[in-house]
Amino acid sequence: MLGIQEAATELGVTMRTLRFYEDKGLISPQRVGTTRIYSKREMGRMQLILRGKRLGFSIREIKEFLDLYDVDPEHHEQIRTLLSRIRARIEELRQQRTAIEQTLEEMLSIERQSLAWLEGSAVKPVKGSIDE
Repeated sequence: MLGIQEAATELGVTMRTLRFYEDKGLISPQRVGTTRIYSKREMGRMQLILRGKRLGFSIREIKEFLDLYDVDPEHHEQIRTLLSRIRARIEELRQQRTAIEQTLEEMLSIERQSLAWLEGSAVKPVKGSIDE
């Protein structure tokens, strides 16, 4: 059982982040008066939330995974849904990687052309001039 400050520190997030996920219904820390108390369950849920965010999932998708976890004790439906979303995310990332690689190649080509143009158009001193 941790207070909000200790939970935030352990998770590497701000207290505001914890309150945000609570407002979104992703976690439900216990209350003792006005103090939030984070159990192992809430800390585990937060770790899943943060991992989901790192992997690029939306709050809505993360909530769906967590809700499935709560209603399916065997976790079969949760895993099937996760696999489907993971496969879609992998394909999306592959497409982004291809687009980034194409953009990078185009920019490198422009850089080479620009450097060649600058080297070829540099004003060369005229024989017999002061610059020679």
